[in-house]
Amino acid sequence: MANHALDLNPPNATLHISTHGSDWLWAAFAFITFTLLATVVLDFMRPRGTRLFHQLAVIILTTASLAYFSMASDLGATPIVTEFRADGATRQIWYVRYIQWFITFPLLLLSVLLATGLSLSDIMTTIFMGMFLVICGLVGALVQSTYKWGFFVFGCGALFYIWYVLLWHGPRTTFAAGGAFRSGYIQAASFLSFMLLTYPICWALSEGSNVITPTSEMIWYGILDCITGPVFLLFFLFRLNSVDYSTFGFQSGKYTDGGVVRPTKAQEAGAV
Repeated sequence: MANHALDLNPPNATLHISTHGSDWLWAAFAFITFTLLATVVLDFMRPRGTRLFHQLAVIILTTASLAYFSMASDLGATPIVTEFRADGATRQIWYVRYIQWFITFPLLLLSVLLATGLSLSDIMTTIFMGMFLVICGLVGALVQSTYKWGFFVFGCGALFYIWYVLLWHGPRTTFAAGGAFRSGYIQAASFLSFMLLTYPICWALSEGSNVITPTSEMIWYGILDCITGPVFLLFFLFRLNSVDYSTFGFQSGKYTDGGVVRPTKAQEAGAV
């Protein structure tokens, strides 16, 4: 079946994605959506009260599915005059992608850091740095002058802080259950840190310096998002299966079963 996305939603910039680029985005959308459905099934297979990591994955994949549906349809971009061209050509800047990252990136960090013994203040600061990094990327992409590289530097500063927490501070905390998930965390944090290194490179060559075309940009970012999203999340959830969920200490003091909120044993013992 032919792809008519660019016919129904004409590009709004001189430099825009091609039909082949849209085809690739539809393929990425299908992969992310399939992984989302599989994760929903895995979520319902978990006992109540042990679904936090699976439901975070569902939120991440749902957001990514919507973003890729929009980009595959050639929707969610705005034209910006490119910096290094004298002909005044405009380039599609996909703000919908940054909306996706603003939601998914902090949740990815939250999923990984919740498995450590980091304090809540450390986790929240790292999540803020993730949001700050995405905002810097968006604002820098929308700026037409060389000042965009200032935002790039600010974003790299936030990224260095995130690397510090993931690779240095996080592994040195006290993990639950005698460090039962320490090796899983180190693998997940190392994988995520490496993937985060590749995003600024793509930004610098696409939205930053306009070296690669929007279609090449979509292919590059799409591969990164598919690996950092569905592939990483499935790996992370698989490693969590071998850990007793109760060791994380996420209990809120009550649980819900069949619409009835029941008190815990500690609450029953303390009842008058």
